Amino acid sequence: MTEHSIAITRRGDERVEQGLPWIYRADLKSVPKGLTEGAIVRVVDGRGWFKGRAFYSSQSQIALRLLTREDVACDRAFFADRLRAALALRERLFPGETTYRLVHGDADLLSGIVIDRYGDVLCIQLLTQAADALRELFVSLLRELFPGTRAIIERSDAKVRLLEGLEPIKRVLFGEAPGPIELREGDVTQRIDPMEGQKTGGFLDQRENHLLAARFASGLGLDCFSYTGGFALQLAKHGCTRVTAVECSESASALLMESAARNGLSNVEVTTANVFDFLKAQSMTSTRYDTIVLDPPSFAKNKGAIEGALRGYKEINLRAMQLLKPGGHLISASCSFHVDEAGFEQMLHAAACDAKRSVQIVERRGASRDHPVLLGVRETRYLKCFFLRVL
Repeated sequence: MTEHSIAITRRGDERVEQGLPWIYRADLKSVPKGLTEGAIVRVVDGRGWFKGRAFYSSQSQIALRLLTREDVACDRAFFADRLRAALALRERLFPGETTYRLVHGDADLLSGIVIDRYGDVLCIQLLTQAADALRELFVSLLRELFPGTRAIIERSDAKVRLLEGLEPIKRVLFGEAPGPIELREGDVTQRIDPMEGQKTGGFLDQRENHLLAARFASGLGLDCFSYTGGFALQLAKHGCTRVTAVECSESASALLMESAARNGLSNVEVTTANVFDFLKAQSMTSTRYDTIVLDPPSFAKNKGAIEGALRGYKEINLRAMQLLKPGGHLISASCSFHVDEAGFEQMLHAAACDAKRSVQIVERRGASRDHPVLLGVRETRYLKCFFLRVL
């Protein structure tokens, strides 16, 4: 098979030299005829010198996603080595654990590919043309790497695939749909649904923050945007006398109630409601909380949505600060990449001023360690989670 080469501009070459994995369409000098969607191509500079090998997209503005700067074949053995390297990091970080993010896209040098492991159930997201073309290869490699696997679920139902000219898709690639399964976090088990839940069923990026939240649990707790209870269950288990979990999804609320029962937690009350409406109504009552968690979905899907997102974040954080007793704790998160940490902190300060409360930052955190950050690629550092004390 002929290996195609794509020449890049000086600006594209500078991106490669800076260790950045993305080369934009405007930085391609030309595209050879006969190049198939999702092909792996040889990348050269304007003089024809080798710069690396990359995934090619015929649709996205990110035309090339660099795989390697070494002159090696990107074959089955290459991708097997990448998976083994990703696994080695997780086994070092979480010895004995079988639940973690195995592949975090660009951060694991596998752009457009996300793989989450829930014991013997694997969930894979293939978000680009090239990743889509490697579906069968990755199913085969994962079965070899984890021979006890009973199901591999494809959760490529993210809208970002539309930018690649691909339809969102959700299906079973191997085995049978497992239905709801249990995810263990410390001494708490949580029911999630890899096939029907959000993302790949669980929010593994908050896993270590869920555990840290247990140290702040006290008195009356409120967990907003609770989903299947990652924070609520920890609060109820480790110090809160009662926890109200607010979630708009009825199916997620049902799983949360199942989890509370399985953990023997009778102090969890699940309210299926819109969080904005709930917080507004609560602000008109005399109820005050000792611990509040705000872990909303992304409010900013693109740069144009940043201003509106910050308004939304400010509203819920202001309400939460008003609802906290003096000395109470607020755990406030944002998974919106386009709202950076500095902007999020400024929003928190503005909310504190409007709420007429003094607020201490106890800890700044990001995603769990199985979501590594690739230096120079801000997109791999998207989650902000502030642990605050409201005075």
